[in-house]
This record gives sequence, structure tokens and C-alpha cells, in this order.
Amino acid sequence: MKEVSPIKDIEKIKTVKRLMKENGDLRDLLIFTLGINAGLRISDILKLKWGDLLYKNGKIREEVLVKEKKTGKTKKFPLNDAVIESINLYIEQIKPSDMEMWVFPSRKKNGGIRPISRIAAWQMINKYCKAAGIKENVGTHTLRKTFGYHQYKNGTDIAMLQKMLNHSSPKITLRYIGIEREEMNERYKSVNL
Repeated sequence: MKEVSPIKDIEKIKTVKRLMKENGDLRDLLIFTLGINAGLRISDILKLKWGDLLYKNGKIREEVLVKEKKTGKTKKFPLNDAVIESINLYIEQIKPSDMEMWVFPSRKKNGGIRPISRIAAWQMINKYCKAAGIKENVGTHTLRKTFGYHQYKNGTDIAMLQKMLNHSSPKITLRYIGIEREEMNERYKSVNL
């Protein structure tokens, strides 16, 4: 299995999202947007039901509570404006009526009885990233890595990011988000006490 990279170029992220909207793939837009803004693993995204994102009255929750499949730990996080916008677009398209329905149902025969597979998510991410001109290896983990990379670049402390991603050390987090040696060297050189 090839190592995948975060999407570092914000313009490429915008292009992926624009292509998804233009194609009417609002389910895929929400998967992508949630992944790059919440830092969830794809397994945790795909198992979401509407009751995880919405109150019974249809209003979007301020915070989402997810039990991580890999770690068994509970993660609670707020939804930002980009995710809320994607949820609203998707709701307009499919009009969910049952809080126990999968948010990301399979479109295959008998679809809706299970969420889309990791493979289907991987295919979708690859398709749109390639269409957006992204040359690096991408996959389902690209979404989570993109979240981590941009959090770090926007000033999130590495210890906080380590906690957000549930990693065991800062070294793992730095390697995970694709911070190359040169970037670390620049940071060392920038502090002259």
C-alpha cells in the first residue's frame, strides 16, 4: 500500500469541492469536507447516521460525538461553517427522513442498507483529486492528513494536534502530516533567541 499525502494546496482543495458540486455529488462533497475539517478516519465518517449530525427536529448539531472505531475512544468536536454548508446542500438534495439512516448510503443495488465502502470512498477521492490536478498519492487517509497539515500550518500547537489526531507522540504527528525535514529546519532557524 502506497503512502498517501495531505493536500497542501488550498486552491486544489477548492477545485475538488467545486468539481463535486458541479457534478451534483453532494454526498461525496460532505465526505470530503467532513474529512478535511474534522480529522476523522474514513471508517468513522462512513458509519455516521443522520442522528449523529442532526437533532430530531432536523436542526444541525453544534457538536458531534463519535466513538472511534480504531481506538474505541470517544471524540467530540464542533462543526465548522464549511461542514455545515455541505450538510445543508446534501440535506436539500436527499431530504433525510429517518435519523437511523446512513448519511453516506451505498448507491449499489440494495443501497441504503449499508454505508458506502472504504474502497468506494477511495475511488471517489482519487477520481476528484486527479481531476483537480493533484499529482501526489491520495487515498482515504489524505483527508485526515490534510486536516492535520492545515491545522499545523495555521498555528495549532503540535501537542494539541497530537491530541486531536490521537497520536502517541509529536514525532508521529509530524511525520503523519507530511512536514518535511526542510520545513522543520526553517522553524529551527526562525527562532533566534
